[in-house]
Parts: sequence; structure tokens; C-alpha cells
Amino acid sequence: MAKTSTPFETDITKLMSSYKLPMVDMQEIMSISQKNIEAVTAANQVAAEGFQTMWRRNTEIAQRSMEEVSRLMSELTAAGTPEDKMARQLELVKAAYEKALANAKELSELASKSSSEASELLCERVCESLDEIKAVAKKSAKKAA
Repeated sequence: MAKTSTPFETDITKLMSSYKLPMVDMQEIMSISQKNIEAVTAANQVAAEGFQTMWRRNTEIAQRSMEEVSRLMSELTAAGTPEDKMARQLELVKAAYEKALANAKELSELASKSSSEASELLCERVCESLDEIKAVAKKSAKKAA
């Protein structure tokens, strides 16, 4: 069976070196591009790890909640006066609401942290890339002069 190639299997360095732009070092441009790709890959990895952490925590919360519901149902079906049951139900509703808010806040903070870390990687790389491009441009201008 013949192997099919994808656009991603092309050696970009060889391809770009065939384009001779005056006074521009294509190797430096390709190096900058490679670092950009590496930064995007690293940011994606951070985001994926953050998603996994959030997913695991969400699963833990769901499991704990199901166990708690089961325990509370047996507690609510226990003997007692209707007034006592009503008061206990209100206490449980309030506690469940507060716990749900705390869980939502925790999950939101996990998502925010992951997003911030990934964004930081990209922002740092953009700044570095602009500095590198500026340096290449200056070097090219000196060669042209």
C-alpha cells in the first residue's frame, strides 16, 4: 500500500529556502516560526492538562454529591414530626446550595488558571517573536546598506 503524504509532512525549511528574498535570512525566519509552533503546542498541552484536572475534579464532585444525596434521602425518610422534617429539609437545601456554589467557584478557578497559564505562554512567545523579527529586520537592513 502506498503511503500518502499530508501537508504536515513537508519540510517547510526546504520549501522556504527555495524562495530567495533579498537580504532576508530564511533560516532565522524559519527558526522564529518553529519557536512559535512550539509555543502553541506548549499552550495546548497546558490547556489540555487543565481540562483533564477540571474533568477529574468535576467527576469527584459528582460522585461525592451522589453519595451525599443517598445519605440525605435516608435521613429525610427517618421518623420525625412534619415540622422537624420541614426544618431539616430547609437546612439541607441551604447546605446543598452553598456546596454547589463552592464547587462551581472551584471549577471556575481551575478553568481560569489553566486558561491564564496557556495565554501567558502565548503572550510571552508573541513578544519574543516580535523582538526576533525586529532583530532580523535590522540585520537585513544592515546587509542592504
